[in-house]
Amino acid sequence: MFRGFYTVASGMLAQQRRTEMLTNNMSNANTPGYKADQAGMRAFPDMLLQRFDKQQIPTEKGLNLPFAKEIGTINTGVYMQEAIPKFIQGDLRETARKTDVALLDINMPENGSVFFTVRNMDGTVRYTRNGNFTIDAQGYLTTGSGHYVLDSAGRQIQLSSDRFTVNEGGVLTGENGESATLGVAYANNPLRMIKEGDGLFRTEDGGELPTAFGTAGVQFRTQQGFLEQSNVDISKTMTDMMSAYRAFEANQKILQAYDKSMEKAANEIGRL
Repeated sequence: MFRGFYTVASGMLAQQRRTEMLTNNMSNANTPGYKADQAGMRAFPDMLLQRFDKQQIPTEKGLNLPFAKEIGTINTGVYMQEAIPKFIQGDLRETARKTDVALLDINMPENGSVFFTVRNMDGTVRYTRNGNFTIDAQGYLTTGSGHYVLDSAGRQIQLSSDRFTVNEGGVLTGENGESATLGVAYANNPLRMIKEGDGLFRTEDGGELPTAFGTAGVQFRTQQGFLEQSNVDISKTMTDMMSAYRAFEANQKILQAYDKSMEKAANEIGRL
């Protein structure tokens, strides 16, 4: 009986985590460059049940004795696996703003992806697909959260004004002759990257990704005046949220049934 409580509770917790993940995706549906999280449900390992025919204390060695008979296996519940971003190109939306730049994947090796290179507040390098840039008071090109956008040499990009151009090769040219190439990094397996807040990613070991320029098989272009939209499928996310809610509700009703059974066992059967 108590195994049923644990199984139902694990199902409710898994559906709650799934709902939280889907809600986060929905709230970021309009965030430029956002990559939707995805995760699957997985059952805990099955447990082997055995019946003992004699009044003996089972030991690790004694479990293989003839008095221990196998009944079968039982599942102990379900859990949601780690949420992993879905690195699929989002649609491009024209904004006509000079400081907006989008990355457009043209030809990528399987599972590969490219990212803008930015510097975190603590000086470490991070990666993002959000090209919603701006220029700060000192003339540096930054993200909306204030992270410095880096060039291909790892330096901060300083401009005299927001009147600059970016060609398809990522070369940035200011009105006073400033020139720099946007830092674009390539990850051959972005699924191993760790997702942080503000649309930032970092490598698993804390190292830096190689440049995407000149990498074999990697073709991309930068599009000024455009932003990459999130790849959240709103209609599918809404459907999945309803499904998760119904599954949670079903587990809740089963838990209530178990609770009534335990109440009857304690209050009625105990009187006999």
